Amino acid sequence: MSPFVSFLIQPIDRWLASLDVENPDLARSIVRWIPDQCPFERDVVLFGRSLFHIPPLCKLNPLYDRFVELRFRALCYLVDSVGDCEFTNG
Repeated sequence: MSPFVSFLIQPIDRWLASLDVENPDLARSIVRWIPDQCPFERDVVLFGRSLFHIPPLCKLNPLYDRFVELRFRALCYLVDSVGDCEFTNG
């Protein structure tokens, strides 16, 4: 990653890392907005035969790990503090 891109992404990364999930509505929103799996991975199938595979592109996002961590913290908050165990992305 170039130093310029790193310079731009670093404040967002720090903000996401410091974000405290202490509100049930915020936690539910985070769980709803951040998918539980990479939505871009696909197998292109035609007439029952796999033509090609599109790999997950999420790992190309420099903030991907931070978003996964934030979703995990929101899930932990909901289970530990609220007792909410129904997690849907739809």
